[in-house]
Amino acid sequence: MSEQRRAVTGSRRLSALRRRRRRRTRIGAIGATVCLAALGTAAVPILLPRLLPDTASQARSPEAVLTPAAPSPDTGVSQTPGTATGSPRPSKSPDARNTSGTGPGTGTGKGSASQPAIPSSGPGTFETAALATTGPASGTPFRVQVETGAGVDPVDAARQIAAILDDQRGWRRAGARFRQVTGPEAELTFRVATATTTDQLCDVRQADHIGEVNCRTGADVVINLKRWQLGSPEFDGPPVEYRALIVNHEVGHWLGRGHETCPGPGRPAPAMMQQIDGLKGCVSNAWPYDTRGRYLSGPAVP
Repeated sequence: MSEQRRAVTGSRRLSALRRRRRRRTRIGAIGATVCLAALGTAAVPILLPRLLPDTASQARSPEAVLTPAAPSPDTGVSQTPGTATGSPRPSKSPDARNTSGTGPGTGTGKGSASQPAIPSSGPGTFETAALATTGPASGTPFRVQVETGAGVDPVDAARQIAAILDDQRGWRRAGARFRQVTGPEAELTFRVATATTTDQLCDVRQADHIGEVNCRTGADVVINLKRWQLGSPEFDGPPVEYRALIVNHEVGHWLGRGHETCPGPGRPAPAMMQQIDGLKGCVSNAWPYDTRGRYLSGPAVP
């Protein structure tokens, strides 16, 4: 083969080789582009959240909806801060079984937001309270009994009744003295009884008094459980204060005193007034005497 022919053949081979290289380069570039495109599509879900704010997840986050609880109406529950609607927490509310004392109160005898369970009837059997206080060695012996199942602690009831009898605003001011006993030597017995048992012991017949009143019958003072726990709708004071009125009114009968009525508008209602039937212009009062030792009287009821 001549030198000229070999040169031509070599030139053709070189050109063909260059064309094949260019094709491989183009194919590789296309393949790389396709691969990069595929890789980019697959990476979108991974990379995109890093580039854009995750508003959807923020909307689901508790922190996104937490707001301080707004002050709620005085309905007996409060809202717990840190929740969207608040968790109910019962607020302290007044207890109808309050035994903190027998002094004047500012509440209402119409019950409370949290009332104790009050059975309307019971078996008619009674539990005698153990000695509740270290009282005087002399005085009229009395005992306290609570009907079985009434839900009242007999010792607690005895402690309250003893405090009322020993209060200077009570019949102690008139010279009456009492001491608690537990046996049949008692000359006066206080019985806390369900409404039905009270009606039976008191022989209640007046329609509007059935299930509502207390009484003194012979040597027994029968205290209606309903009135002991809730007070009276007509008495402007807490149940613990109304208990003083029950004891003072019925012991007054035992001492021989009769009913009295309102002495005038705005005056204290006498303890011997049937305040459950209405105050007739007087203001509620549980005690026979005021703090200065003056008897709070009213016109006698024939």
